[in-house]
Amino acid sequence: MINEVFMPALSSTMTEGKIVSWVKSPGDKIEKGETVVVVESDKADMDVESFYEGYLAVITVPAGETVPVGEAIALLAETPDEIETAKQQASQSSSASAPASTPSDQTPTDQTPKPEPEPATVSAAPQAQDTPSRRNGRTVASPRAKKLARELKVELDTLTGSGPHGRIVAEDVEAAAGKTTQPEPAAAPQQAPSQPAAQPTATPTTPISVPLGEVVPFNTLQNAVVRNMVASLQVPSFRVGYTITTDELDKLYKQIKPKGVTMTALLAKAVAVTLKQHPTINACYTEKGIQYHAGVNVAVAVAMADGGLITPTLQKADEVDIYSLSRTWKGLVERSRRKQLQPEEYSSGTFTISNLGMYGVDRFDAILPPGQGAILAIGASRPQVVATTDGMMGVRNQMQVNMTCDHRIVYGADAAAFLQDLAKLIETNPQSLTL
Repeated sequence: MINEVFMPALSSTMTEGKIVSWVKSPGDKIEKGETVVVVESDKADMDVESFYEGYLAVITVPAGETVPVGEAIALLAETPDEIETAKQQASQSSSASAPASTPSDQTPTDQTPKPEPEPATVSAAPQAQDTPSRRNGRTVASPRAKKLARELKVELDTLTGSGPHGRIVAEDVEAAAGKTTQPEPAAAPQQAPSQPAAQPTATPTTPISVPLGEVVPFNTLQNAVVRNMVASLQVPSFRVGYTITTDELDKLYKQIKPKGVTMTALLAKAVAVTLKQHPTINACYTEKGIQYHAGVNVAVAVAMADGGLITPTLQKADEVDIYSLSRTWKGLVERSRRKQLQPEEYSSGTFTISNLGMYGVDRFDAILPPGQGAILAIGASRPQVVATTDGMMGVRNQMQVNMTCDHRIVYGADAAAFLQDLAKLIETNPQSLTL
């Protein structure tokens, strides 16, 4: 029996996947449940396991190519004797799908079709010995690493990758070129928005290296962002802004920062506790009605080095203590930058936070993520001269927040009440976040 290995749907939003590398080569014995191929989904690199036991007969989609979900990427033979049958089947399928007409610029003497190189023979004579960074004769590297390698004149074949599954990343190329790696900006909410003196350090000091004059195709992650944002713009939404004084939150942060607490965890905890009191803000629209989520899962937008963004999710953030929440967040960020998050760790958010405060941004509007009822955009906290309750003038640290809401389920009064309670918690009782 010949079984097909299909491109799986690794997340609810995935429509296509890119083959990062084949773990197995044609002719290899494969056990049921054994990893066969590494696939780049819309958010992460995932190991794909075989549903069948047998022998990898033919690889129909080589590493580096992108195919829709559900398309066959390889053929699996049940016995070694069936490998040749599988190759013939793959050859026939390839011939049937070939265009019937000859390109107009082809000369009559070239009309005899050239035989297609059989995918299964790609790894038969590799140019270099296969390593974790080189599988089936192909060097596995991130798009950014490939660009840097061209610019810095570094041969990728000579490098050993430090990324997931031996993938060569930008840092490996820079190290080979003798350049020091510029630290990537931290995840947006990790920088305390109440410390404007520290914010300029997050601003890039050198221009981002891009191939000027060229069109660079979107990678899988960027394509996913494009699809999601276009879908989001179909939702009737509105925005509500609020000014929150952060003096008390700043004091608390200075006290518990030495214990490993991040500002991201503090903000996520404050939002989660407030969401518990406002289930409509934590809900989402469905065709049958409003879906009220049982748990409060706060997603936080993080920029990816190779382009696009991802939203690692703090599960049940209202129930987890602030110290555990901070440790969880650090782990999520580290694994998200290595593209090692599991789907439930980036696609299960019920509410999202996006922060550009570390870039000195005062205020901005965020686009509503698909499947959520609201997203909170957080700006920088700055000292402001304000009138105090005793009729005097004083200086207070304040930040601007703007919330984008799905108007099909959230109304203006709902959003205003949520922001009012969030401000009250941050301004008067942030100590409760450590309990």
